[in-house]
Amino acid sequence: MSKEDSLDKILRDLLSSIAEIKGAAIVSPEGLPIASALRPDVDETRIAAMTAALLSLGERAGHELDKGQLEQVYVRGQRGYVLVMSAGMNAVLTVETTKDIKLGLVFLDCRRACERIAKLV
Repeated sequence: MSKEDSLDKILRDLLSSIAEIKGAAIVSPEGLPIASALRPDVDETRIAAMTAALLSLGERAGHELDKGQLEQVYVRGQRGYVLVMSAGMNAVLTVETTKDIKLGLVFLDCRRACERIAKLV
């Protein structure tokens, strides 16, 4: 299986594991799309760029406040969450969920996905 196929499978597995996960993408820390399983109406290039911006701001805030290495950033909106998690040095996982999700469960599954991604990228 190619690297691209393996990354796509990780995203498909993540989406099928929790019904409240509605989309996911793997992007580079520079904001370039690597793999995605996003809704058709979502622009993966824009999401990749925004993910990099969120990651950068989170890292700077954590550094400035002496909180150590960034593990995750999440945004809570009226209709759900956007989760951004580091997946090694070369990738970031972004996940879109509904508002009715149990965050602990999603964090656990996303962390496992990030470990798999880090081995490939």
